[in-house]
Amino acid sequence: MLELGAANDLSQELLFVSELQQPASAVAIERGLDAAWVDCLAGDSELSALRSVIRASWLRSRAAGVEAEEFHYEFVEPQELTSRLAANREVLDIAAPIMAELLRYNPGGHLNLADADGVTLSACGVDLTPLGSRLLEQVQGTNCTGLALREQRLVFVLAGENFKRELRERHMHCASAPVRDPQGRLLGALTLTAAVGNFHCHTLGTVQAAAEAVSRQLALKALLDEQQRVLEVLNEGVILLDDGRHIRSLNGYARRLLQLDDQQLGRPFASLIAQDTDLGHWLDRRWERQDRELTLLLPDGGSLPCLASASPIAQGGWVLSLRENRRIREITRQLLGTRARYSFADIQGRSAALQDCIRLAQAASRSEATVLIQGESGVGKELFAQAIHNASSRCAGPFVAVNCGAIPRDLVQSELFGHVEGAFTGAARGGAAGKFELADGGTLFLDEIGDMPLDAQISLLRVLQEGEVTRIGAKKAHAVDVRVIAATHRDLAQAVVGGSFREDVFYRLNVLTLEVPPLRERREDIPKLVATMLKSLGRNLERPPQAIADEALALLMAHNWPGNVRELENVIERAINLAQGAFIQPADLPPALVRVANGDAEAESHLPPLELGERDLIRAALEETAGNIRRSASLLGISRAGIYLKLKRYGLDAGKFRRLDDDSTAPGD
Repeated sequence: MLELGAANDLSQELLFVSELQQPASAVAIERGLDAAWVDCLAGDSELSALRSVIRASWLRSRAAGVEAEEFHYEFVEPQELTSRLAANREVLDIAAPIMAELLRYNPGGHLNLADADGVTLSACGVDLTPLGSRLLEQVQGTNCTGLALREQRLVFVLAGENFKRELRERHMHCASAPVRDPQGRLLGALTLTAAVGNFHCHTLGTVQAAAEAVSRQLALKALLDEQQRVLEVLNEGVILLDDGRHIRSLNGYARRLLQLDDQQLGRPFASLIAQDTDLGHWLDRRWERQDRELTLLLPDGGSLPCLASASPIAQGGWVLSLRENRRIREITRQLLGTRARYSFADIQGRSAALQDCIRLAQAASRSEATVLIQGESGVGKELFAQAIHNASSRCAGPFVAVNCGAIPRDLVQSELFGHVEGAFTGAARGGAAGKFELADGGTLFLDEIGDMPLDAQISLLRVLQEGEVTRIGAKKAHAVDVRVIAATHRDLAQAVVGGSFREDVFYRLNVLTLEVPPLRERREDIPKLVATMLKSLGRNLERPPQAIADEALALLMAHNWPGNVRELENVIERAINLAQGAFIQPADLPPALVRVANGDAEAESHLPPLELGERDLIRAALEETAGNIRRSASLLGISRAGIYLKLKRYGLDAGKFRRLDDDSTAPGD
């Protein structure tokens, strides 16, 4: 855009050009320019016959010591010219056809394109300006290219307005306009030199239009290049189809994904996908963005499952985006944090029972066999599973853990094996991968396998036998490479006898079996476990380092630990929060644990470990609430009727926990 002052100057200059069409005016202008030139060389600075832009340029040329009577081209070094041509290759390629077209309407003239330093980079027509010549005002005096670069706007210079005699006597008029990059920065100038009879007002317009066309095409190319760079950095394949569903273009990721090159452009996209896909029905739902799974056929005979999205183009055709299932699963695994954190070094304890279990687990890590880990709740079965994975050849792959007992029974199959779109009400659009697919290339840990429904066990058996997964609603199975580690606190052999667990699945799982010992069978490990927990939990709770008093440690050693290591960790965390000094004291431990250790077992001898743990929790709640039934039930998350039943079952009396000085509890509350 021209500023207002420049626009007014241009209007006056256009009127001046119009006068050139009148022979009498042209002669008068030429005589006036000749007289002014003589006066200028004589030292006159008035030069009132000149246009203001030419007068200023002549005075600058004279001040710079430019010799008006001498003429020769000044050139840059050949190596420098080569460098400038390479740096401006893009603008030269764009300008070439525009310059050729402009020359068709200016017979007998010529065009040149100079860079921002006035170095001629391209020329066409007759009487060419040589490449590499420097056309700046301080080198050649007043000339059209140099003036356009200085003014950075459309200018014209009549033959008699040139500063050097040689250029004046060629009797050629010139018009020049700046060329700019997409950010508006000056790149150079496009100059048209025309015979006097062919130079008129429209000449200026055509030069301006040509220069702007070069600038616009540079901006368009920059935009296209930017869009292409965006497409190239996408972690998905992008394919452009025409109305006939043929491939028009594709980004680099799609080329690698489909193993295609430019020779495949124009190929029907339908030839790349499995025959069971109704491509026409999918794409003809034009204005809905549709996601669906496709199996792509690769030139090497392989296949590639992926998720595809199709978006129509208003002018015709479609844009397809392809995301390979393996890549989607990897992203999902990153979001879910499917990595094993623990190794065998994290398993604390030197007891013989634990060391035997570790040795067997280390042997299992060197195998691809299915592992069954058995043990009571809280003994650290997942810790062993993660350690086996991290010591195996699959350590770089995912570790996906699933608690089979925590998934609603009607969702177990979908969660483990995935589903296709529309498989059931509420199924995710585009389908969803199951845990087996997410664990592909790694390990799937099936915790509480004994709680898996029988119908899901049938599907599990196929995966264990064939290494294939079939999503719910899918027609075909596809292979997965997954090592299964299962864990349970149940007696699976007894479950098989009772009919709640399939015998064939049990034998497929029971290849390598680990029995993780309960904490009561390795009491000598408790001091080491306590020291480790004090350090890690204290750091997490931002508490100063603490130790445990001998009396408190003796109580921990004497406890039966129905909840095993998990229960011990909860007790230590509670003690850290309650401890007032540098040492954890017996008073910081749960009251129920202290009473049991002191002999107040209350039929402890005949209660199984799980019920012992439940009884201890109820005791702790009563102690915490001073025997308040309602508050104890709230702490435990059960109803008042439920806590009364459990008090009766375990022979506990809430009244024994009430304190006479506590007015907050009333009988029967």
